[in-house]
Amino acid sequence: MKLIILLAGLLFCDTLVHGQSRNDIEMEQRITFITLGVIDINTSIDFYENKFGWKRSAQSSDDLIVFELRGLYLALYPKDALARDAGIDAGRQGFSGFTISYNVKSIKEVDDLIAALKSRGVRVVKEPQKVFWGGYSSYIEDPDGNLWEIAYNPYLKQE
Repeated sequence: MKLIILLAGLLFCDTLVHGQSRNDIEMEQRITFITLGVIDINTSIDFYENKFGWKRSAQSSDDLIVFELRGLYLALYPKDALARDAGIDAGRQGFSGFTISYNVKSIKEVDDLIAALKSRGVRVVKEPQKVFWGGYSSYIEDPDGNLWEIAYNPYLKQE
């Protein structure tokens, strides 16, 4: 019983000191970085800079390439090093269950962008088409098999 009282007292003191219990801490609804583990950093640099036309940020280094997006950063990092950092096996195979979406303002923009990407040698996984959720989209693949959805979403507010 004394142990329970002592633990309750410690928890109460911790709550007073920190202003809230640890169970009250919540994550804000935001994402800061998406880091893609890539097999060949130079091939990926070519894809994102020359196919997408993106410019790397000053935060980039030789093995960490960072693109500053609107309110978010996309980073490219060697897959083996990223797996080591996360403490997982880099050899896992198959669809990761993860896609990245790039939304545009019209069906025509989807078609035009896919045509431009095709002309630059980008592999289209799924041709542009109407989709079950009421929008219009296509899927492309980067050199590491990461899927990008190019989509028009009529329900999404865009700047």
